[in-house]
Amino acid sequence: MNFNIAVIPGDGIGPEIVREARKVLDKVASVYGHTFNYTEVLMGGVSIDACGVPLSDEALETAKKSDAVLLGAVGGKVGVDKWYELPPNLRPEAGLLAIRKGLGLFANLRPAYLYNELKGACPLKEEVADKGFDMIIVRELTGGLYFGARKTEEVDGVMTATDTLTYNENEIRRIAIKAFEIAMKRRKNVISVDKANVLDSSRLWKKVVTEVSKDYPEVTLSHMLVDNCAMQLVKDPAQFDVVLTENMFGDILSDEASMITGSIGMLSSASLGSGSLGLYEPSHGSAPDIAGTNKANPIATILSASMMLRYSFNLDKEADAVDNAVREVIADGIRTIDLMSDGMKLVSCTEMGDEIANRIK
Repeated sequence: MNFNIAVIPGDGIGPEIVREARKVLDKVASVYGHTFNYTEVLMGGVSIDACGVPLSDEALETAKKSDAVLLGAVGGKVGVDKWYELPPNLRPEAGLLAIRKGLGLFANLRPAYLYNELKGACPLKEEVADKGFDMIIVRELTGGLYFGARKTEEVDGVMTATDTLTYNENEIRRIAIKAFEIAMKRRKNVISVDKANVLDSSRLWKKVVTEVSKDYPEVTLSHMLVDNCAMQLVKDPAQFDVVLTENMFGDILSDEASMITGSIGMLSSASLGSGSLGLYEPSHGSAPDIAGTNKANPIATILSASMMLRYSFNLDKEADAVDNAVREVIADGIRTIDLMSDGMKLVSCTEMGDEIANRIK
């Protein structure tokens, strides 16, 4: 099969980690008989330097015409890079917001997986970490409190700020469908997180999610209040498979989930829309301090490419092959410097890409 991928190396370590993800994808293509066509797109600081804006109209059009977008990282060091002397809407990170909006991406996927060999980095109690966990948080990305009407005004002599939390049933239904579709590729369990004991928006959320669940009889649905979910993530993370929630709750819970894995350098992410087109990127930043040193950990980007295979291309076997190759590398004690410990083998960013690609057979 042939697929067109818009590749955004971006800034900092972005070009290095994207190079290794492409290496792994090329090995997948060779082994499984696919063709991946890459078109490089400028975004972030490099786009500001070349085009004067963090994302040009031409770059966005290229992304729209692709089957998926693979992103490294954007941004630099505040106070050092000249990009941060610009207005906020012209800074590198504005390109990310623009491409999400331009591609109509409303679902953010953040997996959190604890590798047995890395459980020593997990901050949870040993008996909790020993059980392991493998979850994915499906967060609504374009609605809720972050996108509602807001104002700050003086009321009866007192400065008063108002933020509006709004969801309609269509916004809820489309993200719920995404979560149930993802659950069908996993362990078929969805926990929907809300605050239905207080918020009208959460009561509508719960109602619509329950309606959607009837179309997926193989998937088990349960509901959990957000404060309880925050506690359960540190008490018993093994219980979670697919966590479905709204924008602000998802923002907070996905960061909590990332911390209990012990290493942000291992965390992939995806943003999806109504079709198969998605944006895939590591959860970490551009790490300008180590850019160009070949020390970056490319695993999060490689796992993001695996998500692309699974969710945009529907190539589950190929995605499994990449995931298994990463597990084998970790099990074999191969580490980049961020994961290094006594008795392990230290490798560069390039060597880590080689090790993973060589295990795809």
